[in-house]
Amino acid sequence: MNIIIVGCGKVGATLAEQLDQEGHDIIVVDNKASSVENITNFMDVMGIVGNGASYNVLLEAGIERADLLIAVTGSDELNLLCCLIARKAGKCHTIARVRNPGYNDEIEFIKEEMGLSMTINPELETAIEISALINLPSAIEIDTFAKGKVELLKFHVPEHSVLNNMKVMNLSSKLKSKVLVCIVEREDQVFIPSGSFLLQANDIISIIASHKTAIDFFQKAGIFVGRSKNVMLIGGGTLTVYLAQRLATSDIKVTIIEQNSERCEELSDLLPSARIINANATEKNVLLEEGIDDTEAFASLTNYDEENILLSLYAKKRSRAKVFTKITRMTYDDIVGEMSLGVIINPKLVTADRILQHIRAMQNSKGSNVETLYKLVDNKVEALEFYVRSNAKLLGVPLEKLNLKPNLLVSCINRKGKIIIPNGQDHIEVGDTVIIVTTNTGLDDLNDILI
Repeated sequence: MNIIIVGCGKVGATLAEQLDQEGHDIIVVDNKASSVENITNFMDVMGIVGNGASYNVLLEAGIERADLLIAVTGSDELNLLCCLIARKAGKCHTIARVRNPGYNDEIEFIKEEMGLSMTINPELETAIEISALINLPSAIEIDTFAKGKVELLKFHVPEHSVLNNMKVMNLSSKLKSKVLVCIVEREDQVFIPSGSFLLQANDIISIIASHKTAIDFFQKAGIFVGRSKNVMLIGGGTLTVYLAQRLATSDIKVTIIEQNSERCEELSDLLPSARIINANATEKNVLLEEGIDDTEAFASLTNYDEENILLSLYAKKRSRAKVFTKITRMTYDDIVGEMSLGVIINPKLVTADRILQHIRAMQNSKGSNVETLYKLVDNKVEALEFYVRSNAKLLGVPLEKLNLKPNLLVSCINRKGKIIIPNGQDHIEVGDTVIIVTTNTGLDDLNDILI
């Protein structure tokens, strides 16, 4: 696909890198020459310095032959204007990042009237992700397939778990729970496990299952599944508001600590069921006085990465809470990765991931049969959902008789809404969607899983 990306910040750069790796023709546009150079110097993409809302600049970028324009500048209004002009000039698909909560109630009207393919609100998407993890505390990460019917859940195997020293093939029989282990992370190694693979304490494993089955599995494996009953949020920004609103519907008690008194008054109006504390969370004893020792989930969501890191480290030390740390600058990934910060939250990367998923769905309508694709474990693993067409070479053949590529697992079959966690005797039919987990990258078609 020919894709124009307007805005060369973190989101734009991440999109350019991923889409370039997937073989698309990319042109980036930004009015800052240094931002364009930062991308074009390290990636095989073209760059244009100029205003992405300018008709002439978009013509120079090739809008007339573009399949898609993605506007991810820092301005909602500029993003919408870029998309409007692109639709008029080139008839291409358009995606706009729109962050202002003031547009939320009318976003469907804006999308429809402007002919947008997609709008993305980073803070709202991030709040949805955090709330899902708060409602299932055992999980480190949750990705969904089959329109939400299937979940890929990552979690840590504790010392006391019955999973310690258990073979993958014995999981279903011993726990009477229909799940499939897809990925095992052990220190610096990543495995797509066979049935004889031996799980160990401190492994990070990813399973695939329905939501109900996953909860049953966690209970039988001796892993905590109870939903958090109280949550402490630091910082009163937009992300906090979205998150608190979602948690309120789950009857979770929310405490918000915000140091700006005017913002606290606004939060009181916006979140009548939340407890709003006007204080600086970094000051001595504030967190202790507000109950850090007893909180079950803690999220540091201020606009300062360093402050979030320090507060999360303290929360880890003082409590048994599930901790979330918002970090927007990923300059020091390696250092941060070694800290005990719980779940790292980056709204910009969440935005990029959602846009990439939408683009892959667009490709599906153009001939590829990849419905959904997640990059996992620092891009070392891909989880792909394929739609099965009549040209598939493996129709009706038991999985155990297929000559599959190494390091690849057929993890789930969705047959008309019925979720099948497959064994060797199961087979694939036309109209199924099939989830493949593999370290082999670049699979475009279900036939590509065969040797």
